[in-house]
Amino acid sequence: MAESGPESSELLRIVEHGDAMGATYSVVLYGQDRAGMEAAVDAAFAEVARLDALLSNYRAESEWSEVNRRAAEEPVRVSPELFQLLSKCMATSRASEGAFDIAVGPLMKLWGFYKGSGRLPSQAEVDSVLPSVGWRHVHLDEKNRTVRFDCAGVELDPGGIGKGYAVDCMVDELRRRGFKNALVAGSDSTMVGMGTPPEEPRGWRVGIKDPRNRRRTVDEVFLRDASLSTSGSTEKFFRAEGGVYAHIMDPRTGFPAAASGSVSVIAPRAIDSEAWAKPYFIHGREWTQRHKPGEFRVCFCDGRVEEPCAWLP
Repeated sequence: MAESGPESSELLRIVEHGDAMGATYSVVLYGQDRAGMEAAVDAAFAEVARLDALLSNYRAESEWSEVNRRAAEEPVRVSPELFQLLSKCMATSRASEGAFDIAVGPLMKLWGFYKGSGRLPSQAEVDSVLPSVGWRHVHLDEKNRTVRFDCAGVELDPGGIGKGYAVDCMVDELRRRGFKNALVAGSDSTMVGMGTPPEEPRGWRVGIKDPRNRRRTVDEVFLRDASLSTSGSTEKFFRAEGGVYAHIMDPRTGFPAAASGSVSVIAPRAIDSEAWAKPYFIHGREWTQRHKPGEFRVCFCDGRVEEPCAWLP
């Protein structure tokens, strides 16, 4: 449900929320034409609905699900949009040394994260699915625009990148319609600040939460034509046999990453900040410092009072 009202003598403000792709998306938009603003926000949420139908691994009829069903048997020709997204995923998997892995689907199902609950599998169960896990099993043919798996059991999982891609598409839709000042978010973990809000030239003020106490903010940033994504061990987790297991899977071992705290990434696009927050979390500070692009800003947070959020130089 949209809210609207005059922010000043010239600007209007619209706020809208909606659920899709397993997340709650929101838009805060400033402008001067209420009808145009409402149409733009509706179009942005229509993009999320379109992407849910394209990328969902919960929908049997989605293009993503069709690839998972057929690609081990034959090359599957896909749409230009999906091929471009999968190419981006493969490049990120390669650059992250497998810490981000588009073909982590079997592990997410085994550990119960696919349905959002969680269970502790045995080492034998993990070992049984590991041979079908890994981006190297996925082969893209650019000339024919096809996807092929080189063994049975491979499943692509959009969970590490789909939300960021959806936020970027929402932002692009608002910009196509001439709007320059908005905050677009997928849940609390990925957002883009377009332009600036009224009376704050630094950008959109966003808080980074304490991973040990989500009601506490440990740092603030200002987003101006930039994205922020946060991944942490306390966002989604379950307890079993005296241990805590987070949803951030290390595809190389078959077990959730052992690190604690959270990692926040600021990047030009949400598809990058979301995708890279997880491998930075898995690899840690030293690896991240050596591999992060110059335009990225990265913060490691463990909630300690003396150094609540340590930004890498």
